Amino acid sequence: MAKRALKLASLAAAASGIYLYGNKFLDPNDFGVVRVGRAIATTAVITCDYLTSLRNVPYGSEEYDFLKSQVHLRSAERLRELCCANRGTFIKVGQHLGALDYLLPEEYTRTLKVLHSQAPQSTRQEIEQVIREDLGKEIKELFVSFEDTPLGAASLAQVHKAVLQDGRTVAVKIQHPKVQAQSSKDIFLMEVLLLIVKQIFPDFEFMWLVEEAKKNLPLELDFLNEGRNAEKVAQMLKKFDFLKVPRIYWELSTRRVLLMEFMEGGQVNDKAYMEKNGIDVNEISRNLGKLYSEMIFVNGFVHCDPHPGNVLVKKCPDSGKAYIILLDHGLYQVLSESFRMDYCRLWQALIKADMKRVQKYSRRLGAGDLYPLFACMLTARSWESVNRGIDQSPLSASEDVEIRSNAAAYLPQITQLLNNVPRQMLLLLKTNDLLRGIESALHTRASASSFLNMSRCCIRAVSTYQRSKSHSLYRRVHISLTEALSLWQIDLYELFLWLKGSCLGNWVIAFLSRMHHST
Repeated sequence: MAKRALKLASLAAAASGIYLYGNKFLDPNDFGVVRVGRAIATTAVITCDYLTSLRNVPYGSEEYDFLKSQVHLRSAERLRELCCANRGTFIKVGQHLGALDYLLPEEYTRTLKVLHSQAPQSTRQEIEQVIREDLGKEIKELFVSFEDTPLGAASLAQVHKAVLQDGRTVAVKIQHPKVQAQSSKDIFLMEVLLLIVKQIFPDFEFMWLVEEAKKNLPLELDFLNEGRNAEKVAQMLKKFDFLKVPRIYWELSTRRVLLMEFMEGGQVNDKAYMEKNGIDVNEISRNLGKLYSEMIFVNGFVHCDPHPGNVLVKKCPDSGKAYIILLDHGLYQVLSESFRMDYCRLWQALIKADMKRVQKYSRRLGAGDLYPLFACMLTARSWESVNRGIDQSPLSASEDVEIRSNAAAYLPQITQLLNNVPRQMLLLLKTNDLLRGIESALHTRASASSFLNMSRCCIRAVSTYQRSKSHSLYRRVHISLTEALSLWQIDLYELFLWLKGSCLGNWVIAFLSRMHHST
């Protein structure tokens, strides 16, 4: 009897295996035991590599630095493989790490950056299933046409171009069907593994990564929240006529499906596209800086995922005006008033090279005695450049190499800082690095205009805050006059820079020089 039962169980198991293998709706990667086993195995191999490869090598020697770089690279590649295999939340976290240029070793950021272009795609059947469950209709009932190939696929969703029954062309963002169910388990798994690694390497301080994922992922998985963010930022920045935010069609939007106005353009880091279409690269970089300075310093409501796929540029053929199109509004950081004021004053001190105030406001933001490192992390400049003034000289190739090398050398201190600073700072650091990546691609990094725009926004933000706290009419008038004078000084300095770089300015300088010599 027992033999017969065992035989029947074996046949059932074999039949189930054949069914699962042949069923295109089921993927072995979706089973918890496979995902957990893969994550544990990868973590164990990476940990063992660090423990054994550097064990008998003198710390600080050339051989040690070389071997450490090799271990970093092997570990980053294993981590990338894990993210691609487990998909969803793993890819999202991997993308976050890949965006932390100047904060993590280059081997990691360079290797993990590719995750932005290696996100998984849901099948047509899976897409139909999500639309049917959320909107209660088939695709052919809702759309005249629906392109099977997505415009883009990300870690949590993918976007398709479609035409509604009334003729409107729309972008349809559809969540991958399994992400919602897997996300909380994946985050818990990451938390357990990171805690284990921390027991082995006490200097390993990456729990902030799990804390951020716990807080932000549920918001990113709610597309209704994304729609509200899009409308809020469009209203908040309506004074910028160069900004376009797709309109949301609420009647066909749910927590897993978002219908938007269809907009297209070239990616913001595609310099060749801009030159081909007659778009001024410097103007785009300047306008992007204006948008983010306004969001960070004035409004405290910040779009925190400005990678090139989410920021497009397009030139209007009729007016000839270049527009910035801001997409993917799932991830925003809301800054508290006290944090925003300290951050404003810190940047004012950094621009003026006021080291006493740099130390003061860095400490207030949790940097403690590591404030020099914190200033370098914020600006992605060397401590020497910070002392001299970050607007005084552009970033050189040698300085860039120095900063990237320091990211590896000071990794324990950097991770300690990331654990100590307010949680609001973490997404800002990621946003700063993504914006710097765009500026580097456009060769507009550290231009004077970007610092001038930041200065204007900081002055306006601090003045508005001071007026709100003042009960004296005389004091409020004094604050307003000081603000106006400071903004006028910036305008005058900007005019001077423009004259200095223009043909007219060169002619005036040459004329005055000749006049001086003749007298």
